Parts: sequence; structure tokens; C-alpha cells
Amino acid sequence: MIAVTELARRVSVAAVVLVSVVAAVLAAPAPAGPKEFLEAIYKSYLGKESKGIALVKPAEIRRYFAPALAAAMIKDQAEAAKRREVPTLESDPFIDAQDWEIADIAIVVTATGAKVDASVSFTNFKEKHEITYDLVQTPAGWRIANIKFGSGRESLRQFFKVK
Repeated sequence: MIAVTELARRVSVAAVVLVSVVAAVLAAPAPAGPKEFLEAIYKSYLGKESKGIALVKPAEIRRYFAPALAAAMIKDQAEAAKRREVPTLESDPFIDAQDWEIADIAIVVTATGAKVDASVSFTNFKEKHEITYDLVQTPAGWRIANIKFGSGRESLRQFFKVK
């Protein structure tokens, strides 16, 4: 049989643990919305010493792209590596270029039901660009289902032949 003081100690410890868990859940940041998701991406491209986002490792690709598109991109990289060739995607899809000096970023998000379309305009080396995104909400957060480039090229889904 447990002594009253031992029982009180256990209840106190359980209460502290419960309060800590509840506080951690309440303090956790709310999931970012689609605009915040894109803002975080483009923040990586600002400034002369910016690093951008390297889409080299499968985890990095999955962090930004919806599962079907991410799988196609990862498969393409693996096949290119086996052939010792450059992958299909030779430029950075977020800026539609290989080099950057990004400024004047404007992000507009339009939600229609479960579908979210976004338009990102910016200047790169003083040249105007616009890229549009189809975004989807996944259990892991917002992800890119497609990118349409303002340059008139095919979309990323077409590029990788994702249906």
C-alpha cells in the first residue's frame, strides 16, 4: 500500500507533467498559412549573401513539395545521379533562374475552398518575374502541388510528367 505522502508526491509530479505538456502545446506556434509558407521560402533569397533553398536531398524536396511532385523530383535526381548527368531541373524553381539578386517581393494568395492559388512577383537583377503556385494542405503543412512560370515554359508538373 502506498503511503499518503508518496501518493501526494506522485499526484504532484503528474500534475507538473500535465501542466508542462499543456503549456508546450499552447506555446507551440500555429501552423503557418499558405502566405507565410511562401514568405519563408522567399526570405531565403533576400540579401547579397543569401543562400536560397537547395533542393538536393529528398527531405528538402519533401519539405516544400506535395508528395506526387516530390516523388517525381526525387526519382529524377536519383536516375540522373546513376547516369552521372545533371537532373532535369537545372534552375531554382522558386526564382526560375540559377543566380539571383531578389527584391520587391509581393505575394498574393487566393483561397477557393480547399484550393489555394498564389502569385509571387519579384525583381531579379532588376528584371520583373511572376511565378504562380498551386498549394495544398498536407498533414505536414502547406506544400507546392505545382509551379507555373511566367516565362511561358511548361509548369513543374508538366516538366516532371506528374498527373
